[in-house]
Amino acid sequence: MSKESSIIKRIVGVLPKSGFMQNEFFQSDSEIIDFHNRKVLFSMDDFTREDFFRDDDPKELGRNVAIATISDILASGGQPLFFAHSMSFNYDKWDTQYVEAFSEGISKVLREVGAGFIGGDLGRSDSWKYTGVAIGESEKPITRIGAKEGDLIFMTGEVGAGNMEATMILFLNDNALISSINLPRLKLNLRLKESQLIQKYATSCIDTSDGVLGALNTISELNNTGFLVNNVPYTPAGIELSKLTGKPACILLIGECGEYELLFTIKENEKQAFLLDAKKHELQFTQIGEVKSKDSKILQTEDECIDFSNFNISARDYNDMKYYLTELFRYVEINRK
Repeated sequence: MSKESSIIKRIVGVLPKSGFMQNEFFQSDSEIIDFHNRKVLFSMDDFTREDFFRDDDPKELGRNVAIATISDILASGGQPLFFAHSMSFNYDKWDTQYVEAFSEGISKVLREVGAGFIGGDLGRSDSWKYTGVAIGESEKPITRIGAKEGDLIFMTGEVGAGNMEATMILFLNDNALISSINLPRLKLNLRLKESQLIQKYATSCIDTSDGVLGALNTISELNNTGFLVNNVPYTPAGIELSKLTGKPACILLIGECGEYELLFTIKENEKQAFLLDAKKHELQFTQIGEVKSKDSKILQTEDECIDFSNFNISARDYNDMKYYLTELFRYVEINRK
């Protein structure tokens, strides 16, 4: 168990749980509240420079933090309704033009999902900090619970952009090779339409905010299952970066800077109906693997096979992310076949 998980367990163990809450903590991306016979979804997320979002483009940053906040509602099969935030920053670095552009990025996302801003708080600090709050609803919320052995694992989007963004920020100034590569900027995808379809078929769902491996491990631990992943949709730029640096592409899946895509499981006998429905709505998904028994957590590619059954490395346990990456590389080297 990571230090963060241990701290959270201690906190929720002391605080009184609401009688309106329908899920257990950790079992759903957003908290599910039964309020006057309506399933209300609640989520709160905190973002700083440590999340490796580039902040030189305020509109892009605003869009990214808004999508990241709403992602938990979408992973629960919900429709976002209300949005609030608290933000603090250095008034000398974020001038009025920056703040307005940042707010425009958030506003565009809210308009796309049909949610309204209901207020927030403003503070002052040396470095920027953003806390987003999203409230939505769903007639049939999806949780992380429900995956069974034999279910198929699907996800939206590609894998790698988040960890490439972190790579750029960590190594741009001290690695000539990284500096020479024109890495694409991280622009999160809003998966509202995909979420609405996923809700009809998914046995479980989670977003990949902490990376794909993190999402797979969470689903596995909560459902007492494992996984076989054999078809990872790496972003082409990630493959190129892997070849140029000589580092395994699987780091893009293992690292905890995710793309906030939706990873979900469906029953095998519903696969054809799901794919036909996806085609009808012009939506694309990738089947990346299958739910297996709890003793099997395998990444299988043409070139290698890596066993993650003993994986327990958490980025939040390291003060220096470069040491964290070193441990990831060491684990892959030891456990690859």
